[in-house]
This record gives sequence, C-alpha cells and structure tokens, in this order.
Amino acid sequence: MKLVSWRRPYCSGIYVCSAMNFLASLCFIVPAAVRAADDPAAFQTAIRPLMQTYCFKCHGAEEPEGDVNLSDYKDTAGVQLQSKVWQKVLRALREGQMPPPKKTQPKQDERDRIVNWVQHTLNSIDDSKIPKDPGYVVFHRLSRLEYNNTIRDLFGVTTNPADNFPADGGGGGGFDNNADTLFIHPILMENYLRASREILNAADPSRIFIARANSTVSNRQAAEIILRHFAPLAFRHPAQDPEIQRLMGLFDQAGRNGKSFEDAVKLALRAVLISPHFLFRTEIERGAEPYRVTDYELAARMSYFIWSSMPDEELFALAAKNKLHEPAELEKQVSRMVADSKAHALAENFGTQWLEVKSLKTTAQPDLKRFPTFTPALRDAMYDEPVAFFAALLRENRSLVELLDSDYTFVNEELARHYGIPGVTGSEFRKVKLPDSQRGGVLAMAAVLTHTSYTLRTSPVLRGKWVLEEILGEPPPPPPPQAGVLPQDDALKEGKSLRERLEAHRSKKECASCHARMDPLGFGLENFDPIGHWRTTIAEKPVDASGVLTTGEKFNGPSELKKLLLPRKEDFARTLTEKMMAYALGRGLEYFDQPSIRKICKALASNDYRSKTLVAGIVMSYPFQYRRSVSEDDVKKIPAKDKPK
Repeated sequence: MKLVSWRRPYCSGIYVCSAMNFLASLCFIVPAAVRAADDPAAFQTAIRPLMQTYCFKCHGAEEPEGDVNLSDYKDTAGVQLQSKVWQKVLRALREGQMPPPKKTQPKQDERDRIVNWVQHTLNSIDDSKIPKDPGYVVFHRLSRLEYNNTIRDLFGVTTNPADNFPADGGGGGGFDNNADTLFIHPILMENYLRASREILNAADPSRIFIARANSTVSNRQAAEIILRHFAPLAFRHPAQDPEIQRLMGLFDQAGRNGKSFEDAVKLALRAVLISPHFLFRTEIERGAEPYRVTDYELAARMSYFIWSSMPDEELFALAAKNKLHEPAELEKQVSRMVADSKAHALAENFGTQWLEVKSLKTTAQPDLKRFPTFTPALRDAMYDEPVAFFAALLRENRSLVELLDSDYTFVNEELARHYGIPGVTGSEFRKVKLPDSQRGGVLAMAAVLTHTSYTLRTSPVLRGKWVLEEILGEPPPPPPPQAGVLPQDDALKEGKSLRERLEAHRSKKECASCHARMDPLGFGLENFDPIGHWRTTIAEKPVDASGVLTTGEKFNGPSELKKLLLPRKEDFARTLTEKMMAYALGRGLEYFDQPSIRKICKALASNDYRSKTLVAGIVMSYPFQYRRSVSEDDVKKIPAKDKPK
C-alpha cells in the first residue's frame, strides 16, 4: 500500500491513502483489526504472531530495548491499561521506526493490520473498567517556593528565607514539588529553626500583635487570641484546642522565664512555624479505600497548585461552610484564582520547569567571548519571557495553542534589542506584536534556545529531543554507550559543516532511528544561534534550516516547522495536561490517571484549548479531589534504600 499522507490526532488516527488502496484496506484490513481488538482469541491468532515475528527479538523478555517488553501483553485489556506505552508503539509503527530500518520489515498489509489493531484498541478503552484510584501521595513538605510564599501571605514577610535552604530535588513528573523527593534533612531542621526567628523579627508588629492587654483583656487572653488566629491559618485547617493549649504552655513558660509579652508570643509562634502541620500539607488518613478530601484539604490543594501558597480568606470561608467542593463553586474559584496576581507562581514554577529553562539561572553558560551580549540582564529577560507569556495566557484564558505559535510575545528593552524589535524602552515587560512569523511560541523563545545549546554551538539533537519530549510527549530513549560525540563548536572540519558531520553520525544503524526523529526538528531551529539570536550564516556558510520529518513532510525554517506542529495540537494538549497534572498532584502519573487525562483533553478540544479549561479540569478531576492511604503496592515501589529500617 502506498502511503500518500496521514493525520494522527490522539483519538482517531487513520491512514489517508490513494482511493483504491484505501478501499482495499477498508474492506480487508480494518475489519480484521476490529475483530482482533474486540475478540481476545482473535488477538492471539491475528496480531500476536506478527509481533512474535517482528517485535519480540528486540522487545522480548530478555533485555528488552528501551525497557519495553511487548511479550508481556497477552490481551487487549493489558494493552489498554498501558495506553501510554502503546501510543508510542503506534507512532513508531506508523513512522516506520519500528522495526528499525535494517531489521526484517513486515509487509505493508501486516504493518497496517497491527497499526489498525492498536488504534482500534486504544480508541475502544472503557474507562469504567479501569480501577478508580486517586493514587497515594506522602505528606507533602512545602517546597522552598511554597515556604517563601506562605510566609509572605501569613506574616507579610518578603525576605524569602527559604532561598538559603537546600535545593529541592525533582521527582516523578520532573517537578521540584514532588512529594516523594521532599525529604526533611537534619540541616533543613536547623534552617527551619533559624528561619522561624528571622521571620518573626522581620514581620510588621501591627501584623502579628492583633490583640493586646487592656482593661478587659489580660496578656494571656491577648496571646490566645493571636494564636487562635494564626495557628489555623498556618496549619491550613482548624486548630484543635489541645494544640492551642500546648502553644499557650510555651507562652506561659516564657513569661515565667522573664520574657516580655511580645517575645513570649513570638516563641509560641515559632513553635507554629516548625510544626509538622505547617511544614507539611497534612491530610487525614481515613483508610485504604478512596475517599474525598475535606474542603480544607481541597482548599490547600488548589492554592498550592495555582498560587504555590496557602489558601486565602475566601477559600477558608468556603471550606468552613463545606461548600468549596461544589462544582459551581469550584469553577468560580478557579476563575478568581487564575485572575489573581498570585497565579504568576503557576506560570513561573510550573512553566519554567516544564520548559526546562530554570537552567538559565543555574547551569546555562554560553561562552562570553563568543557571545558577549549574554549579560546577566539579558539572561534574566530571557527567563522572564516565557513566564510573562504563560501568565497572560492564564489570566486572559487564551488558547494553549498559542504556546506553539503566536504573533506576539512579551519583551523588555533588553530582550527586544536581542530580537531586533524596535521601539521598546525600559525594563518593564510588555506585550508586542512580532514583525514576522519566525518567532512566536515557546520554540522560538531565547530561553528555550539557549537551554538546548552548548557553550559554543547549537545542538539540533538537543533541540529536537526537547520538542519531542516537552511538546509532543514522545521522549526518545537514551543514546547507546557507543554513540560517540560531536565537536564542541560549529567550525568547519575537513570542509564539512556540523550538519554534514551530524548526518554522517546518523548513518550508524544504532543511532539512525532516534536521530531521524530528533534531528530534523532541531535543524528547523538552526537560524537561532546558541543564545537565540537570529542568524543567516554558520561558519560563513548559509544556514540550512530545512528538514524532512519521518512522515515525509518537508519544511524550511522555524515558521514552516511550527506550521507542521500545529496539526498535532491534540498531542501537545495531552502532553501539557499530563505535565500539569503531575505538577498539581505532586507525584508521577500512573495508568489509572489516564481516564482523567482523557476527560480533560476532550474538554480542551471542545473549548478551543482554553487555559482555564485545563486548570479547572485538573481541579475537578478524581485524583485531585480524592485520596487513599498507603497500600502494599505503594510500599513495594519504594526503593530499598529509602525504606525505613
């Protein structure tokens, strides 16, 4: 069958073939695939033998490549439970990357039979048969950003004390708010003790001492008023009377030791700031069966997802009335919260980690002799551009597709000069219309382009890999040990350009399949140098920014590349949904999260991919609103080195 072209949205990908061949496949291949998908016995006779012949040699039980063992799947139910794996299988089959080019290839009708079976099987998933499991999240320690923001909203302190704490690690989903990696180290407890004193000393006293002794109120009564106000806010749930009395005991002891009223109150408040109820987002354990979290717990989940901080007065009030979980109220609160300036935290904390541009503040360091314009001011402006862009997208409820391509961006004078945009002065970021279609969207932002480059040169491989992972959700496997390395700069070597040397590298059979997917995407961005500045030559030769995708589609330059990515907006929306869901839950995703992902993606597609639809969909999802206690399976997943002795 000669393939003319094809489209592959997430839920309905079919080949679009020449008329006669399409009719032939429709009459003979698709019905067979449908029967195999609907009949487990037919799968064993019609599909698995083909996989045995063409797949199991590399993806069998013994040392499976990429840790993908396809021989484990015995029926359609198993495939549907691991739909993410089989989506990758489907893409590889369609693009001719599986089996690898130099392996024995299936006949076209055999390839079509497997492709149509996989597609039909994935389209036939019955989410009601997937176990409803909200997953298990350990008590979630406040990350450094969450700690700083919570202190700000609790006491008005903006000194960012957690900046001096040890760095938070990245866990499942790749975010530093992953609960499994937010350990309490001994040195961290020392930091908490020191920070509690510094915070209360830096706070405005009219902010802390909301009650004082007078003719009708004693010092002790005033202290209790203060503690009954701050403890529930800090703990993010009503404080029980025994908790308050323990704090009052500290106040009393300080008074007996000669401390002033102010110092005695601060001592009790320091105990609040080192309490597990403050340092952790604690939630009540109520059994192994899933249960809905309380409205106070839901308020905290929402506020730390959208604001990276504690709930505000309105969320607390709704939780007290047990009304927050009502769908209409949740919709209203999401709209209010994303419009609030505090939602800038979602744009920065999620956005910079998803795009992987936090490295601009840490490890990214272009060669300053080669790129003298890469100043600290330009670096900061690069970092701020995607944050400002994403924040506006959330605030204005714009389409997420604009992250792929747009006719505008946000710049200040420093970044505008770098981009060659005239008429922008001052350090303040503002929205500007772009002069052409080469920029626009995250692919052409200097932060991303710098992150995906080396010190002296660009890297089509890194840039292509980034597009596959962060935009399309198709991460390639790690390179083989014998992959080799390319030169550190892009100077001509023996008359060959970097691109020519890279194409020779791709000819190695162990490298060809992955590079065929990555490199063309990276070539399309070669007009941008290692710090994202537009260029027309490399080593005195014209830039070659052309590429051919594995589907046969050709393009030249970033504008045409983006046009080829736009039809895959459903893949992008799914990738972004999975990333943001992992961030919101504070854990990596599991197969039982897929029904929620599919539901959100369906809502996005029917609502022009509006940003509020994504945020609201996550907040209203089953795993966001439910919890269960730890199970034996959860314990088995804990690495041996991390299990309690």
